[in-house]
Amino acid sequence: MEELRTILEKFAASGWDLIAVPARRWLDGGGSRDDLIPAIQQAERECGSCGCELDPLYRRALELL
Repeated sequence: MEELRTILEKFAASGWDLIAVPARRWLDGGGSRDDLIPAIQQAERECGSCGCELDPLYRRALELL
């Protein structure tokens, strides 16, 4: 779970509300997988191959969830 937490902390710090908001909620204990998974899937569709540091983290987060 530490790996997932590290990934979600990066998402939360990204400044991109699509993934930052649900990641922050999850990290704070108020979010759910049902909110987080669709947000990560959408982020991967929109940005999953742009070359940024988050690209490989989308798939890994989904695997860990």
